[in-house]
Amino acid sequence: MTRPLATLDVFSPDAYLDEAEVARRCRELRAIGPVLWVEQEPYRPFWAVLRRDEIMAVERDSKTWLAAPRQTLIPRDIEDAIIAQWGVRTGPVRSLLDMDGADHRDHRALTQSWFNSRFLDTLRERMTVLAREFVDKLAALGGECDFIEEIAVPYPLIMITSILGLPDSEAPLVLRLTQELFGAQDPDRQRSGQYGQDVAMEFFQYLGAVVADRRRQPAEDLMSVVANARLHDAPLSDIDTLSYGMLLAAAGHDTTSSSVGVGMMQLALHPDQFAQLQADPALIPSAAQEMFRWATPVRHFMRTAATDTQLGGQAIAAGESVCLVYLSGNRDETAFPDADQFRVDRSPNRHVAFGYGAHHCLGRILAEMEVEALFREIAARVEHIKLAGPAEWVKTNHTGGLKRLPIRYRMH
Repeated sequence: MTRPLATLDVFSPDAYLDEAEVARRCRELRAIGPVLWVEQEPYRPFWAVLRRDEIMAVERDSKTWLAAPRQTLIPRDIEDAIIAQWGVRTGPVRSLLDMDGADHRDHRALTQSWFNSRFLDTLRERMTVLAREFVDKLAALGGECDFIEEIAVPYPLIMITSILGLPDSEAPLVLRLTQELFGAQDPDRQRSGQYGQDVAMEFFQYLGAVVADRRRQPAEDLMSVVANARLHDAPLSDIDTLSYGMLLAAAGHDTTSSSVGVGMMQLALHPDQFAQLQADPALIPSAAQEMFRWATPVRHFMRTAATDTQLGGQAIAAGESVCLVYLSGNRDETAFPDADQFRVDRSPNRHVAFGYGAHHCLGRILAEMEVEALFREIAARVEHIKLAGPAEWVKTNHTGGLKRLPIRYRMH
């Protein structure tokens, strides 16, 4: 049986430097079919899953579709080098993202309660105050700034470091390590050609000291929960503990900052949508969901078929991998009316920016609260926004958003 081929690049880091073009290519590929075979160097062959419902079907069935052993698209030679050094494709890291079945369930449960709405409600006031402080900063900057550097990056960063119990003075270190880890493909952020392996080791070194401190003196923070966690009456291994801490510290702010940045860009590009938000603050929650759909900070994850199966009319053999192209799923015209329009009142909005199923984003509610708090304050106090120069994207095919967003604005 002939496999339908994806002949356009929506998979390389370079493709994501032009968001409008990658969205156009995804639309063209979806017209061929929901699941296409990809033979694109420098990657091992895989299937691309391009429509939202097929992405959800994969995420829903975690028995058939495994996170191990291939979580992300890595060039074949780098993948081989990592496996040669560490024995597995994930290198020195073993996080929730890499786990399946009961292993994933048990590890996720260790911090799940910290990310439910009951606990996060206690942070609501702190978040409101923080959002106000950052919009005060906008006012003080005098009507022009790089929104990414001044607001989108530091706002969720300070929130996650405080939840983890890390001092504000260490936030710049956490930021640098996160950007080097997720920006390993970007020439402005990468440290070496090791695809983040050396960064992970430095992150581990930093967190190792934090973990040791929390074991000596546990506190009322999330790092204390991770440092002292036990599974089946035994402490977590050092690798599992440090990987967990790194995932929370890095993913806990980077994806939110991407959503905040892209959300602001869309409001600047669509003054009618910003005016609608200003006129009706009740739209803030739906606007936040539209920002997540539009930003899709995690571009893809991979899954591997445990058995021979079918997906989107294609026969997929055990051992073959699929790439869940979330940005394509979130612009799927069969799932979203006017999919290429940014609409603050979009409802329903069943996007896949947080993933779906067993591996859906642990910090989803936190991210929603942060984005809503900030844009509630922006809608109330900023009168007008426009771009002051071209937006610039991080060069990555996995996790990232805008690197720069120069804006001009007027406060009320």
